[in-house]
Amino acid sequence: MSALTDLAEQIPAAVERVGTVCELTPVQLNARLTRATGSEIWLKREDLQPVRSYKLRGAYNLMAQLTEEERRAGVVCASAGNHGQGVAFSAATLGIQATVVVPHTTPRQKRERILSIGHGFVNLVLHGASYDDASHEASRLAAEGMVLVPAFNDERTVAGQGTVVAEAFGQLDFVPDVVVLPVGGGGLLAGAAAWLRTNHPGVRIIGVEPEGAPCVAAAISAGRPVELHDIDTFVDGAAVKRVGDVPFEVIREARVELVRVPEGQVCSEMLEMYQTDGIIAEPAGAMAASALPTGGIGPRVQIPTGSKVLVLLSGGNNDVSRYAEVVERSLIHEGRKRYFLVDFPQQPGALRTFLDSVLGPDDDITYFEYVKRNNKETGPALVGVDLGNPGDYRFLLQRIDECGMTAHEVAYDSPFFQFLV
Repeated sequence: MSALTDLAEQIPAAVERVGTVCELTPVQLNARLTRATGSEIWLKREDLQPVRSYKLRGAYNLMAQLTEEERRAGVVCASAGNHGQGVAFSAATLGIQATVVVPHTTPRQKRERILSIGHGFVNLVLHGASYDDASHEASRLAAEGMVLVPAFNDERTVAGQGTVVAEAFGQLDFVPDVVVLPVGGGGLLAGAAAWLRTNHPGVRIIGVEPEGAPCVAAAISAGRPVELHDIDTFVDGAAVKRVGDVPFEVIREARVELVRVPEGQVCSEMLEMYQTDGIIAEPAGAMAASALPTGGIGPRVQIPTGSKVLVLLSGGNNDVSRYAEVVERSLIHEGRKRYFLVDFPQQPGALRTFLDSVLGPDDDITYFEYVKRNNKETGPALVGVDLGNPGDYRFLLQRIDECGMTAHEVAYDSPFFQFLV
C-alpha cells in the first residue's frame, strides 16, 4: 500500500474524531478576490476555530488516540504557536499534561493564548530562534518519557489536518476546480492531497510556500527532505527548515504544484483582508490567498478565468504589534517604500533642498538620520522615502542626480538594511 493510500484511509475516522471538538467553520465566497481574479474564490475560514487555526485538528486527532499509559506520561510538542494552541486545547479537553516548546520568536499573543487555552494543563518552554530549534528540544524532552506530538511529521497529525479539506468539500454543492493551501512542514498539504487524490483526483492542488522558507520545494528538487540553512521566520506558522519525512512521501506521490511568494506579498494580502474584508489573518493564514492572480506585484499562480477555487485561510493568530512591520514589508514589496544612503552637504538648508528639489508632490520622507557626522563637507544620511506612485521611482533617482547629490539604494535583503532599519 502506498503512503498516500494508507493516509487517505485514516481520514474518514479522523473526520469523526475531530468533529467532536472542532467548529464547522464556514466556507465563504470572497467578493474582493472573486472580482480581482475573475474566478469564484471560496475561503475556508479556519481562523474561526476555537484556537483560531486548523492546527487543532491534527493535535486532537493524535492525542485522542493515545493509550491510558501514554496519557499518564504526558505529551510534549514543538510549535511556532498554532500547533501549541491545538495541543493546549486538546490537553485541557482530554485531561492530559502537556509541555509546549516554542522559539523565542513566537509572538507574545500566541504564547499567552497557549497558556490561556491550556487551563493549567500546559507548561510553556521558550527555546531557540526557530521552530526547528524548538523541535530539537521537544525531541530531547520526549526521550525522557513524554509522548511527542509532532506538528506535521506523524500520520495521525497529518490525517487530522487533512480533515479540513474533506469538511470543506462536504459544505459545498460543487467540486472546486482548484484547491490552494499554505505550506510549512507539509502536514496540511499531505493530508489534503491524500484525500483529494483518492476522492477527487481531477482537482488541481496548489501549495504556497514562503519565499524565505521553501522547504518542500527544496525537498522535491533534491528527491529527499533537506534542511535549509537560513530562513526568514516572518511567516512564523510556515517558517520550517525541513519538511517532515511522513508528509514528504505523500506530497511527492500526489504530484502537487508548488509556488513560493515573497513575505511582502503576504503582508499586502493581510492588509487587504483586514481593510477590505474585515478579517484578521496571520501571515501563514493569508499566504494561500496571496498567490492568487489578483494582478498585484510578485509571483502568482495561473488560474483560468471562471474557475471555482477553494482557498484555506489557515489561521488568525496575529499579534497587533506586528502590523507596523506588516505595513513596512508590504510597502517595500510594492515599491512604495525605498531607503537610500544619500551623501548630504553638511550645511544649513540641505534637507530643505532635498525636499523641494527631489520629492514629488505625493512623496514623503518617513525616515531621516545622519549615519556619520564628521568635519567633511558632506556626510551620509539614511533616508526613507514613501512614493505616492511606485512608477515614479526612476524620476526620483533622476532628480537626486540633478540636484548634485549621490544616493545609493539600500536593498531590503541586504544585511546592511536589516542592521539599520
